[in-house]
Amino acid sequence: MQDAYHDPLVVQMAVDLANTLRPIKGEDALETVEQLRDFLDGHPAAGPPGSSASRGVGPRQLTRADLAEVRALRDTVRAVLERANADAVEAADLINDGLRRSRATPVLRHEDDRWWTEVTSDTDRCSAHLAATMLGALASVIATLGPARLGVCAGPTCRATFVDLSRNGSKQYCTRTCAHRASVAAYRSRRSPR
Repeated sequence: MQDAYHDPLVVQMAVDLANTLRPIKGEDALETVEQLRDFLDGHPAAGPPGSSASRGVGPRQLTRADLAEVRALRDTVRAVLERANADAVEAADLINDGLRRSRATPVLRHEDDRWWTEVTSDTDRCSAHLAATMLGALASVIATLGPARLGVCAGPTCRATFVDLSRNGSKQYCTRTCAHRASVAAYRSRRSPR
């Protein structure tokens, strides 16, 4: 794995985890162990190097305890994404606390004449590995691009989160769909008789 910032799959995995909760719609896509397994299977970056097909959990089975821990991690990741732009110090505190709880350690790696760092956990708990990976990636984005790159969709009926890795850093919406909806609403507002 490359530096967390340089691997957009890890950053997107953190956003996807946060967005398994849709507060405005009252939807939660992480209520069962099977949904957790599906999430992990859908995110190859979730597994440590050399892990099994279960990604991030090794050969053992996922449990309700794993689900509860990953849901708690989701709350932390979502809080970081929601607060980083407004209160970067609080977001940093959340990241640092999450990394400490997961027993995360930075590791220097070398492969194919290239050096890089990654954040790992020394435990086999699924949530600890995910916390080290995702929170390390968010920390890297904040450190290299700034906290304003983490945010919440500006759509009035959307609270999805995002990380803006674009060159200009001007993202305001989670998807093009939300941006289009806002554009159409603004157009209709301008065109309506007053």
